[in-house]
Amino acid sequence: LNDDVKHCLRCGKCKPKCMTHVPRANLLYSPRNKILGTGLVIEAFLYEEQTRRGISLEHFDEMNDVADHCTVCHKCEAPCPVDIDFGDVTMRMRKILTERGKKNFNAGTWAAMKFLNATDPRTIKIMRKGMLDWGFKGITLAHDLAAKTRLLGRPNDIPQATTGKPKLKDIAVELVRRPIRVELPKRSYRAELGLEDRSMIPILRDSAKVTDDSDAVFYFPGCGSERLFSDIGLATLAMLYEVGVQTVLPPGYLCCGYPQTSAGMHDTGQRITTDNRVLFHRVANTLNYMDIKTVIVSCGTCMDQLLKYEFEKIFPGCRLLDIHEYLMEKGVRLDGVDGVQYLYHDPCHTPMKTHDPVKVAGSLMGQSVTLSDRCCGEAGTLGTARPDIANQLRFRKAEELRNGIEALGVESRTQTQGQVKLLTSCPACQQGLARYGDETGIKTDYIVVEMARHLLGTGWQDAFVGKAKAGGIERVLL
Repeated sequence: LNDDVKHCLRCGKCKPKCMTHVPRANLLYSPRNKILGTGLVIEAFLYEEQTRRGISLEHFDEMNDVADHCTVCHKCEAPCPVDIDFGDVTMRMRKILTERGKKNFNAGTWAAMKFLNATDPRTIKIMRKGMLDWGFKGITLAHDLAAKTRLLGRPNDIPQATTGKPKLKDIAVELVRRPIRVELPKRSYRAELGLEDRSMIPILRDSAKVTDDSDAVFYFPGCGSERLFSDIGLATLAMLYEVGVQTVLPPGYLCCGYPQTSAGMHDTGQRITTDNRVLFHRVANTLNYMDIKTVIVSCGTCMDQLLKYEFEKIFPGCRLLDIHEYLMEKGVRLDGVDGVQYLYHDPCHTPMKTHDPVKVAGSLMGQSVTLSDRCCGEAGTLGTARPDIANQLRFRKAEELRNGIEALGVESRTQTQGQVKLLTSCPACQQGLARYGDETGIKTDYIVVEMARHLLGTGWQDAFVGKAKAGGIERVLL
């Protein structure tokens, strides 16, 4: 841990890029300050060990405090003259705390990990209904009730400071400060298409469009596009089906392993990563007659983790690409959408590594798209684990959204509805951005879902499921 931070120059160039550095609400937790704090904790451990005074457990509380104030967005590395990435430092701190049994227990993180680690379709269905469907509705209902009292304070109040362990009451209030008004699909696309069998490799293709020269791609949906907003995974499959591509899906529900690793569960993350790599090698051996040259993702977090999978050894000569970049390369685009202007929220873990994300969004939508900066506040499990910190981020993001709407020439919240739409390329961000609907009037959607709606028609989900079930799916025994 000391080696990770020892070269810090204390220059502060990281501060403007840090998502948890919101001066009006939280001035203390920029990467520079967190490095100073980390150094002091290390010195305290060293001093007490050398003087045989006994190790104070309070130092672990301070480590928890520093580790909690990070979205693991890795944006602080670029401006750092000595290449310190405090996202990696945070993951190491969480790993240290977890291995020593000193990481603070958090019900939100625990529940999220249980959901992401589940692979049985029935377990996923039950947890999806209870945690997501009922959970989101419960938060929204609690917000509506609390908003009628003075419990939430005034809407424009600056969030409170977050030093130390928060009180349970404060966490409960902060959790319901903003509602989550989202419509989740009733069933996952795997359930709709009958692709839940872990012993079968599904291959989707339109036999009328596929030729010997057609591309074959391997699509890794990830938890957000498969368990949360399954319309994202369905839209990705529908668009690939429409452009005449053979799409190979991994068997069963899989998680990439990044959420576990970033939460400090290093061994669990490594196990998931290793199991997935072994499974993908088996898929590659089974489908060795197919020339898979592209691995498609629809989530930036999955992209960051899959970059460590060494896919070039699994599918020789392949590349990792986001679905939106792939569609742009294929020349798919809208001819502009009448009466709607678009803002684009680029996720902290952007999946678009080959082309500029704003240019990709603009090219696909067929019109100019304006960037809306800053973190949405969801940051994986941060939104539920530490909603007090997340609301500091949301305070800053709400300002950015209002400025973006004004820059498009829309002045009132009423005008915003229907005239301005917010696009993103991260499932977790879609959940996080839904929290701003009440105060800005803006609706959020995924780029590929917006494209499917306009290119394939309003009933595109049922139409695609019908076509796929009518001979568009091949199942190969693994």
